Amino acid sequence: MSDANSRSIVSNQAGIHEKLDEIVNKHLNAEFKKPIAEHTQKAFDEVNAKVQAFNGPLILDSCCGVGESSANLAKRHPDALVIGIDKSSHRLDKHDVEYKQTDSGQYILVQADLNDFWRLAVAANWQPTHHYLLYPNPWPKSKHIQRRWHGAAIFPFIVKLGGQLEVRSNWDIYVKEFARALALTGNPCNVTLYESDDAITPFERKYWASGQQSHRLVINL
Repeated sequence: MSDANSRSIVSNQAGIHEKLDEIVNKHLNAEFKKPIAEHTQKAFDEVNAKVQAFNGPLILDSCCGVGESSANLAKRHPDALVIGIDKSSHRLDKHDVEYKQTDSGQYILVQADLNDFWRLAVAANWQPTHHYLLYPNPWPKSKHIQRRWHGAAIFPFIVKLGGQLEVRSNWDIYVKEFARALALTGNPCNVTLYESDDAITPFERKYWASGQQSHRLVINL
Protein backbone atom coordinates (compact mmCIF):
# COMPACT_ATOMS: atom_id res chain seq x y z
CA MET A 1 0.00 0.00 0.00
CA SER A 2 1.48 3.37 -0.94
CA ASP A 3 1.66 6.28 1.47
CA ALA A 4 -0.95 8.17 -0.53
CA ASN A 5 -3.83 5.78 0.14
CA SER A 6 -3.54 4.94 3.81
CA ARG A 7 -6.89 3.65 5.05
CA SER A 8 -8.97 5.82 7.36
CA ILE A 9 -10.12 4.49 10.73
CA VAL A 10 -13.40 2.59 10.52
CA SER A 11 -15.33 2.29 13.79
CA ASN A 12 -18.80 1.45 15.03
CA GLN A 13 -18.38 4.32 17.52
CA ALA A 14 -19.71 7.73 16.52
CA GLY A 15 -18.37 9.47 19.62
CA ILE A 16 -16.84 8.90 23.04
CA HIS A 17 -17.59 5.38 24.33
CA GLU A 18 -20.70 5.33 26.54
CA LYS A 19 -18.94 3.31 29.23
CA LEU A 20 -15.66 5.26 29.24
CA ASP A 21 -16.27 7.09 32.53
CA GLU A 22 -17.31 3.90 34.29
CA ILE A 23 -14.26 2.00 33.01
CA VAL A 24 -11.76 4.75 33.83
CA ASN A 25 -13.16 5.32 37.32
CA LYS A 26 -13.00 1.58 38.00
CA HIS A 27 -9.30 1.52 37.06
CA LEU A 28 -8.55 4.66 39.08
CA ASN A 29 -9.97 2.97 42.18
CA ALA A 30 -8.45 -0.48 41.69
CA GLU A 31 -5.01 -1.92 42.34
CA PHE A 32 -3.15 -3.30 39.33
CA LYS A 33 -1.89 -6.67 40.55
CA LYS A 34 -0.71 -8.38 37.37
CA PRO A 35 2.81 -9.81 37.94
CA ILE A 36 5.68 -8.11 36.10
CA ALA A 37 7.01 -10.25 33.24
CA GLU A 38 10.59 -11.37 33.74
CA HIS A 39 11.80 -10.15 30.33
CA THR A 40 10.41 -6.65 30.97
CA GLN A 41 11.96 -6.52 34.44
CA LYS A 42 15.33 -7.43 32.92
CA ALA A 43 14.97 -4.87 30.12
CA PHE A 44 13.91 -2.21 32.60
CA ASP A 45 16.81 -2.90 34.96
CA GLU A 46 19.31 -2.41 32.13
CA VAL A 47 17.76 0.89 31.03
CA ASN A 48 17.22 2.09 34.59
CA ALA A 49 20.94 1.82 35.28
CA LYS A 50 21.57 4.22 32.38
CA VAL A 51 18.75 6.54 33.46
CA GLN A 52 20.05 6.76 37.04
CA ALA A 53 23.55 7.52 35.74
CA PHE A 54 22.30 10.22 33.37
CA ASN A 55 22.24 13.78 34.63
CA GLY A 56 19.70 15.54 32.44
CA PRO A 57 16.11 15.51 31.20
CA LEU A 58 14.41 12.16 30.56
CA ILE A 59 11.91 11.74 27.70
CA LEU A 60 9.69 8.72 27.05
CA ASP A 61 8.58 7.76 23.54
CA SER A 62 6.02 5.01 24.21
CA CYS A 63 4.82 2.73 21.38
CA CYS A 64 7.82 3.99 19.40
CA GLY A 65 7.47 1.40 16.61
CA VAL A 66 10.59 1.40 14.46
CA GLY A 67 12.11 4.15 16.60
CA GLU A 68 12.18 6.90 13.99
CA SER A 69 10.29 9.18 16.38
CA SER A 70 12.78 8.44 19.18
CA ALA A 71 15.69 9.46 16.96
CA ASN A 72 13.90 12.62 15.88
CA LEU A 73 12.94 13.52 19.45
CA ALA A 74 16.57 13.06 20.49
CA LYS A 75 17.59 15.57 17.81
CA ARG A 76 15.00 18.05 19.08
CA HIS A 77 16.07 17.57 22.71
CA PRO A 78 19.86 17.13 22.45
CA ASP A 79 20.38 17.58 26.20
CA ALA A 80 17.93 14.79 27.05
CA LEU A 81 17.98 11.01 27.15
CA VAL A 82 15.10 9.63 25.07
CA ILE A 83 13.79 6.14 25.89
CA GLY A 84 11.81 4.57 23.05
CA ILE A 85 9.70 1.58 24.13
CA ASP A 86 7.79 -0.89 21.95
CA LYS A 87 6.60 -4.44 22.52
CA SER A 88 7.51 -5.57 18.99
CA SER A 89 11.04 -6.81 18.33
CA HIS A 90 10.03 -7.02 14.65
CA ARG A 91 9.45 -3.26 14.53
CA LEU A 92 12.48 -2.35 16.63
CA ASP A 93 14.75 -4.58 14.55
CA LYS A 94 14.03 -2.40 11.53
CA HIS A 95 15.65 0.54 13.27
CA ASP A 96 19.30 -0.29 12.60
CA VAL A 97 18.61 -0.77 8.92
CA GLU A 98 16.41 2.20 8.17
CA TYR A 99 16.77 4.85 10.83
CA LYS A 100 20.20 4.71 12.41
CA GLN A 101 20.74 8.30 13.48
CA THR A 102 23.74 9.00 15.64
CA ASP A 103 24.64 12.52 14.55
CA SER A 104 22.94 14.19 17.52
CA GLY A 105 20.90 13.38 20.57
CA GLN A 106 20.88 10.36 22.82
CA TYR A 107 18.27 7.65 22.71
CA ILE A 108 17.80 4.04 23.77
CA LEU A 109 15.30 1.63 22.22
CA VAL A 110 13.80 -1.02 24.49
CA GLN A 111 11.60 -4.02 23.74
CA ALA A 112 9.14 -4.26 26.63
CA ASP A 113 5.48 -4.54 27.59
CA LEU A 114 4.36 -1.04 28.56
CA ASN A 115 1.84 -2.46 31.04
CA ASP A 116 4.87 -3.56 33.05
CA PHE A 117 7.42 -0.97 32.00
CA TRP A 118 5.34 2.05 33.06
CA ARG A 119 4.67 0.50 36.49
CA LEU A 120 8.39 -0.15 36.99
CA ALA A 121 9.20 3.42 35.92
CA VAL A 122 6.74 4.82 38.49
CA ALA A 123 8.17 2.54 41.20
CA ALA A 124 11.69 3.71 40.32
CA ASN A 125 10.51 7.33 40.59
CA TRP A 126 11.32 8.23 37.00
CA GLN A 127 10.29 11.82 36.33
CA PRO A 128 10.20 12.37 32.58
CA THR A 129 9.98 15.97 31.38
CA HIS A 130 8.04 14.75 28.32
CA HIS A 131 6.04 11.61 27.53
CA TYR A 132 5.02 11.02 23.90
CA LEU A 133 2.32 8.61 22.75
CA LEU A 134 2.42 9.13 19.02
CA TYR A 135 -0.15 7.15 17.01
CA PRO A 136 -0.79 4.25 19.39
CA ASN A 137 -2.94 1.41 18.08
CA PRO A 138 -6.46 2.90 18.31
CA TRP A 139 -8.42 -0.39 18.61
CA PRO A 140 -11.40 1.26 16.90
CA LYS A 141 -14.03 -1.43 17.56
CA SER A 142 -16.32 -0.41 20.40
CA LYS A 143 -15.86 -3.76 22.19
CA HIS A 144 -12.09 -3.13 22.38
CA ILE A 145 -12.35 0.04 24.49
CA GLN A 146 -10.28 -1.54 27.28
CA ARG A 147 -7.43 -2.22 24.85
CA ARG A 148 -6.97 1.51 24.31
CA TRP A 149 -4.49 3.00 26.77
CA HIS A 150 -7.05 5.30 28.39
CA GLY A 151 -9.47 2.39 28.83
CA ALA A 152 -6.85 -0.01 30.18
CA ALA A 153 -6.00 -0.85 33.78
CA ILE A 154 -2.55 0.72 33.30
CA PHE A 155 -3.97 4.20 32.60
CA PRO A 156 -3.45 5.58 36.14
CA PHE A 157 0.29 4.91 35.79
CA ILE A 158 0.49 7.10 32.67
CA VAL A 159 -0.85 9.91 34.85
CA LYS A 160 1.53 9.05 37.71
CA LEU A 161 4.54 9.24 35.38
CA GLY A 162 3.80 12.95 34.92
CA GLY A 163 5.71 15.28 32.68
CA GLN A 164 4.28 16.92 29.57
CA LEU A 165 2.12 14.25 27.97
CA GLU A 166 1.49 14.47 24.23
CA VAL A 167 -0.91 12.07 22.51
CA ARG A 168 -1.53 12.06 18.75
CA SER A 169 -3.79 9.96 16.55
CA ASN A 170 -5.42 10.07 13.14
CA TRP A 171 -8.68 9.08 14.91
CA ASP A 172 -10.17 12.05 16.73
CA ILE A 173 -12.31 9.89 19.04
CA TYR A 174 -9.20 8.22 20.47
CA VAL A 175 -7.73 11.55 21.52
CA LYS A 176 -11.08 12.90 22.76
CA GLU A 177 -11.53 9.78 24.90
CA PHE A 178 -8.00 10.16 26.25
CA ALA A 179 -8.75 13.78 27.14
CA ARG A 180 -11.97 12.74 28.89
CA ALA A 181 -10.09 10.07 30.86
CA LEU A 182 -7.51 12.68 31.92
CA ALA A 183 -10.31 15.04 32.99
CA LEU A 184 -11.59 12.30 35.30
CA THR A 185 -8.19 12.43 37.05
CA GLY A 186 -8.49 16.20 37.49
CA ASN A 187 -6.38 17.02 34.43
CA PRO A 188 -8.63 18.67 31.82
CA CYS A 189 -7.12 19.47 28.43
CA ASN A 190 -8.14 20.40 24.90
CA VAL A 191 -7.95 18.33 21.72
CA THR A 192 -6.66 20.23 18.69
CA LEU A 193 -5.64 19.54 15.13
CA TYR A 194 -1.90 19.01 14.74
CA GLU A 195 -0.16 20.28 11.64
CA SER A 196 3.54 20.41 10.91
CA ASP A 197 5.93 20.55 7.98
CA ASP A 198 7.97 17.72 9.48
CA ALA A 199 6.62 14.23 10.10
CA ILE A 200 8.58 12.54 12.88
CA THR A 201 6.98 9.08 12.60
CA PRO A 202 6.31 6.84 9.58
CA PHE A 203 2.59 6.88 10.47
CA GLU A 204 2.50 10.65 10.39
CA ARG A 205 4.02 10.69 6.92
CA LYS A 206 1.59 8.03 5.73
CA TYR A 207 -1.53 9.68 7.13
CA TRP A 208 -0.68 13.14 5.86
CA ALA A 209 0.18 11.83 2.39
CA SER A 210 -3.28 10.28 2.19
CA GLY A 211 -5.03 13.46 3.34
CA GLN A 212 -5.80 12.34 6.91
CA GLN A 213 -5.57 14.81 9.77
CA SER A 214 -3.75 14.39 13.06
CA HIS A 215 -5.46 15.15 16.36
CA ARG A 216 -3.51 15.77 19.55
CA LEU A 217 -3.62 16.71 23.19
CA VAL A 218 -0.78 18.20 25.23
CA ILE A 219 -0.95 18.51 29.00
CA ASN A 220 1.46 19.06 31.87
CA LEU A 221 0.69 16.38 34.43
